[in-house]
Amino acid sequence: MRYFFATLLAALTVALSGCGYNTFQSTEEQIKASWSEVLNQYQRRADLIPNIVATVKGEANFEQETLTKVVEARAKATSIQATPELVNNPEAFNKFQAAQGELSSALSRLLVVTENYPNLKANQGFQDLRVQLEGTENRITVARGRYVKAVQDYNVAVRSFPSNLTAMVFGYGVKANFTVTDEAALAVPPKVDLGGIGASGAKK
Repeated sequence: MRYFFATLLAALTVALSGCGYNTFQSTEEQIKASWSEVLNQYQRRADLIPNIVATVKGEANFEQETLTKVVEARAKATSIQATPELVNNPEAFNKFQAAQGELSSALSRLLVVTENYPNLKANQGFQDLRVQLEGTENRITVARGRYVKAVQDYNVAVRSFPSNLTAMVFGYGVKANFTVTDEAALAVPPKVDLGGIGASGAKK
């Protein structure tokens, strides 16, 4: 009897391996790890913003509308609870992605506007914060790229035969991913145009 169960267990192991079960286990772990890194980098960016805002506030007559949009975008982005289950909910995932995109746009606008203020350009503390922010944007891009790849591998397994049969049996569904358009936009960290006209349309 013991030999029978051992043989049965071995047969099941081979069957599950051949039908993609192990692939789902490994790709899901990759998704969890890469998603965690995405969140870490977004949190790193969120933590930098209060210091950036505080520094910019010290500049007389700075555009308050620009600052307000950054503060509001940060509040909106950080208000979304990014639980592991969020990646299984396309609607919640898209809401999270949109909020982070709005924050990226607001920060990009802020960096452009600061070029109109010589005191900020000469402020070493602010310049250090800007370098940290741009480095964080690059880390976000890398982390998102890894997440995109992990989800693509998983989703291919969910849709492909015969692993799709295993997916149906065990309840594995397609996971939400960052959109290609948004990914391309975020692949470029906020930059400042040092030419005669900034992105805001104002002369420098």
